[in-house]
Amino acid sequence: MKFMGYRRADGRIGIRNHIAIIPSVFCANNVAENIARQVEGTVALRHPVGCSQVGFDLELTARTLIAMGNHPNVAAVVVIGLGCERFKPTELYEAVKKTGKPVEMLVIQEEGGSSRTIAKGVEIARRFVQQETDRPRVECDISELTIAVKCGGTDATSGLAANPVVGAMSDLLVAQGGSTILSELNELIGTEDMLAGRAITPEISAKVYAAIYGIEDKLRSGCDERYAGRNELISPGNYDGGVSNIVEKALGGVYKGGTAPVTDVLEYAIPPVPDQKGLFLMNYESHDGEVVTGMIGCGAQLVAFTSGRGTPAGFPLAPVIKLTGNSFMFEKMNENFDFNTGDVISGEATIKEKGQQLFEMVMAVANGRLTAAEKLSSYELFCVARALGNTNNAA
Repeated sequence: MKFMGYRRADGRIGIRNHIAIIPSVFCANNVAENIARQVEGTVALRHPVGCSQVGFDLELTARTLIAMGNHPNVAAVVVIGLGCERFKPTELYEAVKKTGKPVEMLVIQEEGGSSRTIAKGVEIARRFVQQETDRPRVECDISELTIAVKCGGTDATSGLAANPVVGAMSDLLVAQGGSTILSELNELIGTEDMLAGRAITPEISAKVYAAIYGIEDKLRSGCDERYAGRNELISPGNYDGGVSNIVEKALGGVYKGGTAPVTDVLEYAIPPVPDQKGLFLMNYESHDGEVVTGMIGCGAQLVAFTSGRGTPAGFPLAPVIKLTGNSFMFEKMNENFDFNTGDVISGEATIKEKGQQLFEMVMAVANGRLTAAEKLSSYELFCVARALGNTNNAA
């Protein structure tokens, strides 16, 4: 099966053609956003990191910002640095340059202040937009497509309808050579035997156990006495939506990964090795922004995001398809949703039927159809993780 995408100089395939304005440090956010506001077709990646960091925190910042610049949905990059930060703008610039895509760098202290940097950045960004506006889409194989699967604002319908429909879509994609990334491992505690049993080798099975047990060990360590029990992993809104405990949530959440074999366990914002395809786990927790950013960093070009309670959040570089199993919420927040699986709950459709329909929507979005989050310019999900939120990886 084929779709129409953008082939980059390094051979990777994008489904969007963004010009990214990326600050290497939070001090450069305002300059980056001013450039993006003045040049249609560009997007700034605002973040709170890039300086006064050491160890794994600094590593996460570097690998994530580099992954955003290198992402195949990005056509060209303008790097904005301050000049005295720990994560050097030159490191980001050189990493993007290696991919062969257009990239330029401006350093505020060297340019003589914010206004001069903005003026120069606008000039560069306009040139990149002119260069890339007419770039044609080319025929690409579905094996080049990777989708991140995520849930947020879970209610009782999520595990019964929306997540299984995403799983059915995932199985269709993987069967045709594509890839899916599942994460939120703290919300998969209790499903480790199910996932490890589907691993393609004993070594991958061991990686699945290590990743999920690592998350549970941290929770057992007494890191926060106020939330000592397993069920404290559930947010108050999940209880309000009818989910009673973490096991119930995990057994519903794992459905997003369908039934395909588990190919490998990825680390945060590190793509799989070339030609490795199938269903992946990413070793991270469940903060919506952090985990989606990590999965985009692993190479996902598109996100399928289920929500029974409703969330408007989107991502600046990748389309986010919002779906729900809650027909009441779908009607109430209609402008924020793309797909309703509530007819599975009412018995008017099957999971298989809805999975096929969602797969067709995924292909339409890959071919350029805008999602609700894109139409509303919702970019809240870009959020660089910090080691404090995942000491499992910091070991």
